Amino acid sequence: MKKSTIILLSIVGVFVLVLGNGCSSYNSMSSQDEGITQQWKQVEVAYQARMDKTKNLLAIVQKAANFEKGTLKEVMEARAAATQVKINVDQLTPENVTKFQKAQDAFGSSLGRLMAVAENYPQLQTVGAFRDFQAQYEGMENRIATERRYFNEAVGNYNTSIRRLPRKIWASMFDFERRGYFEASQGASNAPDISNM
Repeated sequence: MKKSTIILLSIVGVFVLVLGNGCSSYNSMSSQDEGITQQWKQVEVAYQARMDKTKNLLAIVQKAANFEKGTLKEVMEARAAATQVKINVDQLTPENVTKFQKAQDAFGSSLGRLMAVAENYPQLQTVGAFRDFQAQYEGMENRIATERRYFNEAVGNYNTSIRRLPRKIWASMFDFERRGYFEASQGASNAPDISNM
């Protein structure tokens, strides 16, 4: 075999290897990116279920009890604000995820205060629909936490993948960018103050 033929075959072989690696990397990153999109939709479904059930709770509370109007108003306003923050899956930047999370945290916090205030009203406790909601409330919050954890796992796998060589090169060529995580709420590391409860 001629030396020029060997060189040409070597160049073609290297080209095929690089092309094969690029295709494999692109397909893998696309699959992981789609996994993040699917998991984001699950997060939204969990939050929407909480919004829907809270709408029912507000109707129950308004009919069944006359209690702290300020707390009820705060929950209604927080729910309205939380429904306004929407993120397109193509915009899951750390900043946008934080913005979404802050709106949901504010709603969750006001909903928790509503539950605590409602505990002080025995007539509300006797309403079957409210008791049912209390039982479902813990399940809703657990589902949200689970979906957020799955989302963070998908983001972690994807972000790690696009930062490793040689995929980092392919990721920059095909515009695969880092995605944002859900993070603990501000002050979550502090123990709750139960002295006033």
